[in-house]
Amino acid sequence: MILEIAEFDVLAGKEQMFAEASHAASKVISQSKGFISVEFNQCLEKPTRFLAFIRWQTLEDHTIGFRESPLFTEWRAILSPFFNTAPVALHYNIV
Repeated sequence: MILEIAEFDVLAGKEQMFAEASHAASKVISQSKGFISVEFNQCLEKPTRFLAFIRWQTLEDHTIGFRESPLFTEWRAILSPFFNTAPVALHYNIV
């Protein structure tokens, strides 16, 4: 299992809208092969910062299966109107 941690810097004043959009985006990503789970979290100290913890069966399920699919286009269309900067995503192994 792989843990993807994606960091989102959201436009000030759009935090609630992003939080609501994250529910729709979660439904989209959940349709992807190899998807296990997703959880969005909002930072208490900096409310415009969100993290998504996304679990995948394999790295390729995310980097190829999801990123190269129409689901990714749909996911981005839902979330990107609220981006202040491009998201940053890194992948982790459980140790």
